[in-house]
Amino acid sequence: MKKPLTGAELNELVSGLNRLARNLWWTWNQEAQDLFQELSPRSWQNLFHNAVAVLREVSEYELRVHLQDSEFAGRVRAVLADFQKYLDDRNTWGRKHAPHLHKNPVAYFSAEFGFHESLPIAAGGLGILAGDHCKSASDLDLGFVGVGLFYREGYFQQAIDTNNWQTEYYNPVDPLNVPLEAVRDANGERLVCSVEIGLNVVSFQVWRVNMGRVPVYLLDTNLPANEQHFRDLTTRVYGGDSTTRIMQEILLGIGGVRLLRTLGHAPSTFHMNEGHAAFLTLELIREKMAAGKTFEEAGALTKPECIFTTHTPVEAGHDRFTPELVNYALQRYLANQIIPFNNILGLGRVNSEDANEPFCMTVLALKLSRSANAVSELHGQVSRQMWQHLYNVPENEVPIGHITNGIHLLGWMKGSVRQFWRRKLQENDNGEMKYFREKFGEDWASAINHADFWEKMTNPDFVADEELWALRYKIRRELIEFARRRLLLQSQRASPGDFIRFDHLLNPDALTIGFARRFATYKRAPLIFQQFDNIVKLVRDKQRPVQFIFAGKAHPRDDEGKRFIQQIIHLSKHSELAGSLVFLENYDIHVARQMVAGCDIWLNNPRRPLEASGTSGMKASCHGCMGFSIMDGWWREGYDGKNGFAIGPDTHPDNIVEQDRVDSANLYQALTEQVVPLFFHRDVNGIPREWIKRMRHSMATLVSQFTTDRMVKEYTKKYYAPHSHH
Repeated sequence: MKKPLTGAELNELVSGLNRLARNLWWTWNQEAQDLFQELSPRSWQNLFHNAVAVLREVSEYELRVHLQDSEFAGRVRAVLADFQKYLDDRNTWGRKHAPHLHKNPVAYFSAEFGFHESLPIAAGGLGILAGDHCKSASDLDLGFVGVGLFYREGYFQQAIDTNNWQTEYYNPVDPLNVPLEAVRDANGERLVCSVEIGLNVVSFQVWRVNMGRVPVYLLDTNLPANEQHFRDLTTRVYGGDSTTRIMQEILLGIGGVRLLRTLGHAPSTFHMNEGHAAFLTLELIREKMAAGKTFEEAGALTKPECIFTTHTPVEAGHDRFTPELVNYALQRYLANQIIPFNNILGLGRVNSEDANEPFCMTVLALKLSRSANAVSELHGQVSRQMWQHLYNVPENEVPIGHITNGIHLLGWMKGSVRQFWRRKLQENDNGEMKYFREKFGEDWASAINHADFWEKMTNPDFVADEELWALRYKIRRELIEFARRRLLLQSQRASPGDFIRFDHLLNPDALTIGFARRFATYKRAPLIFQQFDNIVKLVRDKQRPVQFIFAGKAHPRDDEGKRFIQQIIHLSKHSELAGSLVFLENYDIHVARQMVAGCDIWLNNPRRPLEASGTSGMKASCHGCMGFSIMDGWWREGYDGKNGFAIGPDTHPDNIVEQDRVDSANLYQALTEQVVPLFFHRDVNGIPREWIKRMRHSMATLVSQFTTDRMVKEYTKKYYAPHSHH
């Protein structure tokens, strides 16, 4: 019989769990998530898988009683030991390849960070990418700090009204109930810094998100000392008008640099993720002028400290402000500086002398960065073309490179799939484990970022077709049951009979096509339904059924995007597609994770070349879901003709109407001539051998290539490490 735990041992486990809950490392560790889920399965499900909220739901007494179960306590101890080992490990990629960053870190500024569904402060792909960038910086152990804003109402929650129109509501995010910590000064008081905005001095407090080894600091103006409209500055992601926007950007850029100085960080590189953070360059110039440099000298010294990543291939996507607004917003900031206002305006203009040209944040960032990059190869070409007039050199000499985006693999892999790959690795003892142990240690978490892991995993001797097909069935079923549950909750006026009705929605044997992302109009969500009568025939085919699951939010001010949602929901309820087409409300990271895993095909049909990179399709391949995409963004680099499906050639018509017509025809043709026949071509045992072969090839060629592990290493080698000038 095991001895009960002593008070001291219990205290240690309780405080360990509390510390773990406030470090988002648990969001990519399956065993840690299992512990929190077990403490309160219902809270876990209903409170967005939030470890902090679960620990607030479970009393300390209940937790201590639970820990007297020696098996549970043993698992807690093992997870806490793994966590500590992760934090303490010094034998890391970052310490080998960029040791100086531990003294002078990279400061990564982003207007949004998408970490996890429990902290809904991101609007879309830009934020998700920023969150994944931080997770991989932590895994690689780079000297790295993130800087962003804490939006207390985050991004909106979506509900669909009786006219199938998107409505928005906001749930305040309670800092005590999410994985955040208040940043305190040496005396244990809340740290408060300030920045001049408009005619005022605005104070802000700071929250820290622990992202494994990486701290991310979120600035928050909701303090009694501020006037109400400044308190509201950090209420919502991209909320409000351009006045709110420019003030948020002053807070992020200028306030962020001041915060880092207050905390004693001396970054070697300031990395601006998109133009929102570009005002940080002004603060760096101001610091140097305060030390006696001229404006020109200060600019020349600031440039080597900054790098800039652009994500926007659309002119309208770059923040532009009128000179009057810039003057008003920076009035007090500039009053006690010696920086001439016209010089500042000039930095934000392609033609610095042109008084009619608005002030552009991207131009400011480009002019004051030692290097700039786009987020895919095609986007690099588009960006060089777009900004050629800024540099006046031939297009191929415009100094904008590219690093293709990726995803944090472990954070996106669905639990049941993680367990599958891990089990495969463990049960296969014919030397494979030994090989991986020698190469990666016990740590399968780093093994999955390597190409040879996926080559091994996709070898039929290692994982049989039958097992892969069984896995696909399991996670498709999980997605369909998830969708039915969500649709029942969505229907508000459900009566007892509805449980049965909703259980007939969707078919676990059907080819399941997923589309989930922001409903920006260039992503053309309803494109496939342009071939409406043909799609109805496809869906109605009893022998080869096809079905569609859609999700996504339109920006609150994007009525065209909302019309797309309305159109799709209308078809899902009132057309021959009912039952085979569903729309899941309130898209978030959790919905995304279910969908990229459970779908068979990930549909992507943006209007080329407007998809700078796109990352949702990258999340699909490790689950055996294949890409089906226009040749835009990352897919042009990933697609080799056999690892998924392409919609049309690597070109596009210039005229939009023509492009939509051609793409819609190509989409339907590829779907009916390639995708559907391959999926339903089964052998005598009912196994689609050729489909699975393509699925294996897709895993082997795509998964390890499109990770933030690869991406952050590339940033380090190209942009963080070589230029460090400290």
